[in-house]
Amino acid sequence: MGKADFEAQHTPRAEYIQHRLDMFDELKAAYDAEIAAKPRLPIKVTLPDGRDMDGTAWETTALGIAKTLSKSLAERVVIAKVDGVLFDLTRPLEASCKLELIDFEKDEGKMVFWHSSAHVMGESCELHYGCHLCIGPPIEEGFYYEMAMERAVTQADYPAIEELSARTIKEKQVFQRLVVSKENLLKMFKHNKYKLHIINDKIPDGTSTTVYRCGPLIDLCYGPHIPDTGRIKALAVVKNSASYFLGDAKNDSLQRIYGISFPDTKQMKEYKQFMEEAAKRDHRKIGVQQELFFFNDLSPGSAFWQPNGTIVYNNLIQLQRDEYRKRGFKEVITPNMYNSKLWVTSGHWQNYHEDMFTFDVEKEKWALKPMNCPGHCLIFAHRDRSYRDLPLRFADFGVLHRNEASGALSGLTRVRRFQQDDAHIFCTLEQLTSEIAGCFDFLKHVYENVFGFTWSMKLSTRPEKYLGDIETWDKAEAILEEALIKSGYKWELNPGDGAFYGPKIDIKLTDAVRRNHQCATIQLDFQLPERFKLQYVSEEGIMDLETGKRVGSVMKRPVMIHRAILGSVERMCAILTENYAGKWPFWLSPFQVVIIPVSAAAFKYAERVRDELHEAGLNVESDTSDLTLNKKIRNAEVAHFNFIFVVGAEEEKNNAVNVRNRDDPASKSKGEVRKLADILPKLVELKKTRAQSQLI
Repeated sequence: MGKADFEAQHTPRAEYIQHRLDMFDELKAAYDAEIAAKPRLPIKVTLPDGRDMDGTAWETTALGIAKTLSKSLAERVVIAKVDGVLFDLTRPLEASCKLELIDFEKDEGKMVFWHSSAHVMGESCELHYGCHLCIGPPIEEGFYYEMAMERAVTQADYPAIEELSARTIKEKQVFQRLVVSKENLLKMFKHNKYKLHIINDKIPDGTSTTVYRCGPLIDLCYGPHIPDTGRIKALAVVKNSASYFLGDAKNDSLQRIYGISFPDTKQMKEYKQFMEEAAKRDHRKIGVQQELFFFNDLSPGSAFWQPNGTIVYNNLIQLQRDEYRKRGFKEVITPNMYNSKLWVTSGHWQNYHEDMFTFDVEKEKWALKPMNCPGHCLIFAHRDRSYRDLPLRFADFGVLHRNEASGALSGLTRVRRFQQDDAHIFCTLEQLTSEIAGCFDFLKHVYENVFGFTWSMKLSTRPEKYLGDIETWDKAEAILEEALIKSGYKWELNPGDGAFYGPKIDIKLTDAVRRNHQCATIQLDFQLPERFKLQYVSEEGIMDLETGKRVGSVMKRPVMIHRAILGSVERMCAILTENYAGKWPFWLSPFQVVIIPVSAAAFKYAERVRDELHEAGLNVESDTSDLTLNKKIRNAEVAHFNFIFVVGAEEEKNNAVNVRNRDDPASKSKGEVRKLADILPKLVELKKTRAQSQLI
């Protein structure tokens, strides 16, 4: 063992490592003997292009087929899909099947690759800290592992973890899969109370699940995984934080380490360059520089919006208000706190109350609202409704509160207090398709026409915990799928990720630096109208069988669509701050125009111009400080003012301004003299139209 190894590894090695290895070797020998006894029957393996390949049950592997097809394919492929289910490349095929080979470029490939990388980092953490591992999943960009230990992780630990991971990668440790009974799992992980909790909670008595081994690490895991650790060409630790076991503050405090990995060192280099650029655009950094918002420990997770930030915030809300007026939405205002009886009726108390701020009022439980939908149901039920009233579209910018764990709070992207451009559409079953099409049109206008984003959609279906019956869920999912097909937009399926009350369409936007963000959502809900007993007088009549005359109307339940475009206004502000890197488009900008006088003699004219622009509704400042002209102009450029108007005696004489346009490099060195009466209406129009370009 070298000096570096000695420093990187915890000594003595944790007792549980050898205990697991001994059990694994014993159980693996028996399992291998069982597999060896399986009948080797001929099978057909069908590829996506329709070709059939011959194979042998319990012998042929997806990796073997990949090698037959192409050496480069075999080296590039990450995971297999067998009859639509993810499958280890080295696991023997059991019967004739359809086979798809997936590389790192596909989302499923990334998730498996990063999951395997989490195991590599988990192995390093056990060796370095002697810790007890908890969970180590892939995430949208990379992976993390949580662990219990006596001290906190620091950045000084990163080199040791990366060093041990590099050694694991160099050794090309094979990922070995083993099916183990619950009884043996409890013995194998007897030293780790967190694994024991998961085993007892998730695995029914008398059943089995899988563990995976790479080197000395053996972990409880469904898999699947890459063939060996050598497929990972670059791995880095990116950050660490504290967390709670299972995300519950009542449980033990843990340490969480995040990592990133790639199958190519070039990709790691590009990632690090990307992260350097992202750090420059960090909304928390720009938020301080531009005095947009700040946070204070006296109210964690709740932003204090300063005047500049409030301009951005209110402009986003006004954008939606203008669109609501065009699109037939009616804005409402609902209470911030409700008796828990409301949440029991809606089902949130049973499924969501741990994420709500609750308190006692006059011996009854109350809660701050985490969403607006139950309140909108009460508005619908407040008076009789007719089919002539539908569709009824309620919009609400009410303040929401969610009890996020302190360790999960992150700038404006994860907060406890926020507002949404929240809307709920109550309609008939027959109106659903056209209403969803209207939602798509709304999305297209805001994301593409206003912000210039590209976007993609996923249909998220019934989760494990859900309200209602499967038949209703199937009907709702079929309606959304039909709407997506008719829309002509690209979309994909996201099984099991729907809300507990209904399936949903999740929309991800892509920003200027190619990052994806989940903001908008369209959710279909048959459950809340049922739970709140909402009904409307339908067009369908009740007929007297004897007289044939209409004697009443059939009462029907409306269908409810939950819809947000911006999503959380706080989160959208964070995304836009980083997307524009603080260079706000004119309509959204707190820094639209600054007036800079060339000397003290021009101060009075500068103030007059400022007042005129202010009266026209523009965000304008004048710099009458004693700094030099060049320093004033430089400060305005650094502050990213959209327009700099320089004024002196010549401009005052002609009632004009010397215009420097931030987005027009040709105007920056000298500027262009323009009549105030000419440029002011253009600026007003630029703000009104919310144009992406400010070249006027």
